[in-house]
Amino acid sequence: MAWKILIIEDEISISNLIKLNLNIANYETKQVYNGLEAIDIINKENFDLILLDIMIPGVDGFKVMEKIRHLDIPVIFLTAKKSVVDKVNGLKAGAEDYIVKPFEAIELLARIETVLRRYGKANNILEFKDIKVYLKERIVKKNNKLMDLTPKEYELLCILIQNKNVALSREMLLERIWDFDYLGGTRTIDMHIGSIRKKLDLNSYIKTVYKIGYRLEDN
Repeated sequence: MAWKILIIEDEISISNLIKLNLNIANYETKQVYNGLEAIDIINKENFDLILLDIMIPGVDGFKVMEKIRHLDIPVIFLTAKKSVVDKVNGLKAGAEDYIVKPFEAIELLARIETVLRRYGKANNILEFKDIKVYLKERIVKKNNKLMDLTPKEYELLCILIQNKNVALSREMLLERIWDFDYLGGTRTIDMHIGSIRKKLDLNSYIKTVYKIGYRLEDN
């Protein structure tokens, strides 16, 4: 089952980019570009999550939130505003999360997954070929055999599967999995990728993207 996400964003290029990344991650999406249209479609259709830009025409994101709050649909605010006040106001309005533009696709997908899991909507098992990742138990099985992965290898595998067919930079993976001030450098990513390839026999599926990083391909 594909979770259905409504994208409320008036900048068409940003909306289309979000849609592309969500579709690659196997989410079903719908797009609207102003607040009034958003309220109308939310009252007519069912959505599992809403990505809501604050500065949209018609009525702004805060007003949209007021109108739909009773529906108990998780909302992640998207905005170019960076002030603490705007963030606090967004969360007080009932949003589950708040992300400032510009953002990386991997960050948005991670936040969506977290919110859906909080609402009991996310799939707690990730699958790729003969590999299953059990998120609640934090274990990995290949052909039903328990695999011995380190915590960082586990996290890296999860991100690769969740972003299947997407090129992920070494810097992005380092920032996502290790501390910002980690001194090991991007070579650490290469070492962990090598270990995952060997342990899970993923040599032909984890592709090296020249001068960028890695991509898990399902073909």
